[in-house]
Amino acid sequence: MSSKSTTKTPQAERVTTTEDIHPMTGFLRMDRMPHIWCPTCGIGTTVKCFAAALDKENYDLDKVAVVSGIGCTGRVAGYMKLDSFHTTHGRAIPFATGLHLANPELKVVVFSGDGDLIAIGGNHFIHAARRNIDITVICINNFIYGMTGGQCAPTTPLTANTSTTPYGNYEHPFNLPHLATSCGAVYVARWSALHIRRLTKSLQEALRKKGFSFVEVITPCSTLYARRNKLGTGLDLMNYYHDMCEIDHDVHPEDVDINFQENITLGKFVDIEKPTFLDCLEDGYKEKLGDKYLSVRSSHTRELVGHD
Repeated sequence: MSSKSTTKTPQAERVTTTEDIHPMTGFLRMDRMPHIWCPTCGIGTTVKCFAAALDKENYDLDKVAVVSGIGCTGRVAGYMKLDSFHTTHGRAIPFATGLHLANPELKVVVFSGDGDLIAIGGNHFIHAARRNIDITVICINNFIYGMTGGQCAPTTPLTANTSTTPYGNYEHPFNLPHLATSCGAVYVARWSALHIRRLTKSLQEALRKKGFSFVEVITPCSTLYARRNKLGTGLDLMNYYHDMCEIDHDVHPEDVDINFQENITLGKFVDIEKPTFLDCLEDGYKEKLGDKYLSVRSSHTRELVGHD
């Protein structure tokens, strides 16, 4: 069943019309503002793009759930005016998997950071992609552990300075699009917090995609990462994205590594079709059980009927 409502609900009808109201108010818990993110942090910009994507796609917000883990980006779940879950460190994806399997009608979105999803949560990431679980994963890559002191992360570029690598990082970082692609994701893209229109469109595509879709958003921490590496202000970071980001949709994900203060390749790298985990599960059960099997999409309890 589609996660979208059948009748277009204008955004103006989702919010109470008052003067100076923010256009995304219908998607955010305004009683929890101001948020905790630092000035010039790209997480807030990405949240706005996500809200805009939901609005453009006209999703029934009662059928959308957001799951986040621990860290700066983990706070997204608490700010979105949706059914949302702030889970334990590294466990956003397995929680989202269970949520999706229990209620396949939901559009389940994981919105978390590189440390949460790729470090402690890395095992869950690769297996959810391998199984092609029908969820959308939005990864804020800020190259560092921003909330807990600026430690080296699995995406920290070589030679970059962090609190645990004061003489420079000498561990090879993950290439996240390549990781997602090699594990089986059906949609893989990367954008920056500067490219808001392209990011919004990409999030729309990822939400529409059936299967494990992955969008990496480059938003280096303007407080810890930028200061430790003497990269200037948040505006300097935006200028860097403007000057150093190159869009190439045809490049192989294997070739989009990010090196310290070098060019960053952006684009949509993968967009394919293949059966999801539930597709494979249903086909297998139907073959084995025939008429005894009741589709998981017609019952949240996945009942087996007429089975001794």
